[in-house]
Amino acid sequence: MAYCSATASTRGGTPPTLSNHSSISRLIDLDITSNASNQLFFTAPAKTGYRKRRFYVRREAKPKLKDPVTVEQGSIDKSKSDAEAVASRITYHAEFTSSFSPEGFDLPKAYFATAQSIRDSLIINWNATYNMYEKMNVKQAYYLSMEFLQGRALLNAIGNLELSGAYGEALSKLGHKLENVVSQEPDAALGNGGLGRLASCFLDSLATLNYPAWGYGLRYKYGLFKQLITKEGQEEVAENWLEMGNPWEIMRNDISYPVKFYGKVVTGSDGKKRWIGGEDIVAIAHDVPIPGYKTKTTINLRLWSTKVPSADFDLSAFNSGEHTKARESQANAEKICYILYPGDDSLEGKTLRLKQQYTLCSASLQDIIKCFERRSGENVRWKEFPEKVAVQMNDTHPTLCIPELMRILIDLKGVSWNEAWDITQRTVAYTNHTVLPEALEKWSLELMQKLLPRHVEIIEMIDEELINGIVAEFGKSDPELLEKKLNAMRILENVELPSSIADLFIKPKETSVVDTSEMSKASDNGSVADEEDELVENMEKEVDLPPIPVTPKLVRMANLCVVGGHVVNGVAAIHSEIVKQDVFNDFYKLWPDKFQNKTNGVTPRRWIYYCNPDLSRIITKWTGGDDWVLNTEKLAELRKFADNEDLQSEWRAAKRINKLKVVSLIKEKTGYSVSPDAMFDIQVKRIHEYKRQLLNILGIVYRYKKMKEMNAVERKDKFTPRVCIFGGKAFATYAQAKRIVKLITDVGATINNDSEIGDLLKVVFVPDYNVSVAELLIPASELSQHISTAGMEASGTSNMKFSMNGCILIGTLDGANVEIREEVGEDNFFLFGAQAHEITGLRKERAEGKFVPDARFEEVKEYVRSGVFGPYDYDELLGSLEGNEGFGRGDYFLVGKDFPSYIECQEKVDEAYRDQKRWTRMSILNSAGSYKFSSDRTIHEYARDIWNIQPLQLP
Repeated sequence: MAYCSATASTRGGTPPTLSNHSSISRLIDLDITSNASNQLFFTAPAKTGYRKRRFYVRREAKPKLKDPVTVEQGSIDKSKSDAEAVASRITYHAEFTSSFSPEGFDLPKAYFATAQSIRDSLIINWNATYNMYEKMNVKQAYYLSMEFLQGRALLNAIGNLELSGAYGEALSKLGHKLENVVSQEPDAALGNGGLGRLASCFLDSLATLNYPAWGYGLRYKYGLFKQLITKEGQEEVAENWLEMGNPWEIMRNDISYPVKFYGKVVTGSDGKKRWIGGEDIVAIAHDVPIPGYKTKTTINLRLWSTKVPSADFDLSAFNSGEHTKARESQANAEKICYILYPGDDSLEGKTLRLKQQYTLCSASLQDIIKCFERRSGENVRWKEFPEKVAVQMNDTHPTLCIPELMRILIDLKGVSWNEAWDITQRTVAYTNHTVLPEALEKWSLELMQKLLPRHVEIIEMIDEELINGIVAEFGKSDPELLEKKLNAMRILENVELPSSIADLFIKPKETSVVDTSEMSKASDNGSVADEEDELVENMEKEVDLPPIPVTPKLVRMANLCVVGGHVVNGVAAIHSEIVKQDVFNDFYKLWPDKFQNKTNGVTPRRWIYYCNPDLSRIITKWTGGDDWVLNTEKLAELRKFADNEDLQSEWRAAKRINKLKVVSLIKEKTGYSVSPDAMFDIQVKRIHEYKRQLLNILGIVYRYKKMKEMNAVERKDKFTPRVCIFGGKAFATYAQAKRIVKLITDVGATINNDSEIGDLLKVVFVPDYNVSVAELLIPASELSQHISTAGMEASGTSNMKFSMNGCILIGTLDGANVEIREEVGEDNFFLFGAQAHEITGLRKERAEGKFVPDARFEEVKEYVRSGVFGPYDYDELLGSLEGNEGFGRGDYFLVGKDFPSYIECQEKVDEAYRDQKRWTRMSILNSAGSYKFSSDRTIHEYARDIWNIQPLQLP
């Protein structure tokens, strides 16, 4: 039997897509025999409404292929999942569904055929999963995110289906190694950093734990960008992840929704508001199956692409030679999903970003509502919507879910304002990922009024209700306090208050008093009239005052999220406290029960079990089984063996195997040769000033300068050999971040070619850092740097991945570092730097000119300026660390303040690494203490405390 996608067209019935699951997935018989080698029969089963159809295909005689997939009630027949059956599936797809020519079976073709064969298995479980959800009408969670940083899917899918051995053997029979085939898959360019990777970890855990859930995102054609490292530093080119196609996705041509921009709002004769005119596009669904580990549950990531109907193509203009004009509407629609985070320095860029966010929200909510109505049948009760639907906004990008859900309920479904607001608040929840003011999105009210006029009306009404609520809560007796609360909490910024409230803050005008006695004296000499004329003349003169700056009217998206949702959560314990005590303190005082913490996690399947098989085998051996992959609490059992010499020996051997892989990667990507005997010191994350890659590279410069001042014997005695590895992308318009990349690569070029230093110090920037590169670097890491300014990193997730793989962290008490240090033990974490509660005072001290920089910090800046690392002018970069205050000055991120503590802590790292027994013990205890940081734990907490959903396991 061969499985045919559920998107096949039907006659006399509705296509069995994910939106219509009235029966178990139907199969189409495939029988290829030597007696009928020139015919291919597709026969539809009876009782389906299909007509029998035959397609005749001439071809040369081939060996008989075994049935690609055999199914019983939507599940995989394990008897057919051996290597021979798998090879038959791959061969089938190489011949019949591959996007490649029939000649040969090279690696790209092998990858596509292998992916398509495993996708068959996923679709079976996937359809069975949603048939069950439809039948049971369970409450479902929907995770909306602008990013999903998936990484490669093939190895993860094969592993989760427990078919790694069968696929490895099958591909070997076909002339390829599984790891070589896997390497052909490009990383899906749907995300940038931790936000997107967290979303993907959550989907993995949701499927693994059998929770009913979907993810929603955008299908970016080019993603963020592909990073090149040249002599000029970072350069960006378009990502090409879709150029060869994507074997994992299924385009759902029958699932599309209208999305509107611009236009105007009119009131009909029935009193209802209608949004008419403007620009109309269509969002098309593309589905990507997400399999759980050791379960049939396979959930869905639905990605939207955008287009316009063919009728919008201006055929007349095209025939007149106006080719660009002819497809203008199509181009405008398509560019919405071209790249992730288009530059927003221009009005056009801002408009495009806002279009992206609204497209995600509108298409996803229309889809969710359609599902709710279908499952409700003829009796739709809107008040039950929150009992069946939970919408999670991953950061502020999906904020427009709130006014969009209100619009749909009020304008299209006839629900009253009060009921719609109650439904919206009980449905939507918000995850905050940042304390950085510039990352708490604010949109121009003028732009939003043009692009989304109906939504602005709704936001204005929400803001007015909020104002009334604040006045009711705090009263009018203290206008100064009330004004402070309104300024902090309103959704609209720099927008006039309702007149009834604004009157409270009007201060009486000062009136000028004329001294009549002086006028009387003047009248004695007959000049009263003259004085009066002069007074009037002066009062009538135009006063030449400087223009009052126009403050832009803004929509504060984070405030709208807090007001419109029923839960606001931070993503680490310290971050959640900052959210409550600082970022949203006024809201917290008003609604304390609305705020929660949900410390992030990472999936142990991808981030240790699959990416670090050698260490995984050791953990399985010493903990007595592989239960730890699902129950990471079992990792804690490693603690009792931390001093065992046999375990330590095996542990070091696994680390060396991973380091050798990275040696090859570095040679391939950069041309540099590094020693596997050196400590691998790694910082890989988005390039940003608050993450302080600048502190790291300045520490390396200081280390190099001290080495150069010593002879060879002194160097070897003083310093532990290190390979310092960086990776990460600077946003294309973030000039300072790009200068940091330039400094790192310049320092590396100098040090790596210094024969005096040799293997004692190397500096490598790995270009185009992504999930697949991380899967190599993290298992090989020995020291990992998480050194953000305290109080500025919401959580971090790479710190969890490194710790889980036995890497020791050097870092500040920031984000999840705080909890990691608690779990792994203070002696197994290298701590330095100022703490979060000190930061405000330290910045104030700097602004007052009281900060005295450490002499070593001044020394290292001068060394960079000396030109030893090349002719590039680093004054703009180093200048940010100087002065006392001002934009781009005053060392806002406290690099200079923490520099002495940092280099002294690095000396402790050197000392610890020299004692390999001690270091290995620390490494083991890091893995043992990482059990808390599984995304499985995080998802259980979301499901219980925010979404109120229950697991539903397929039989």
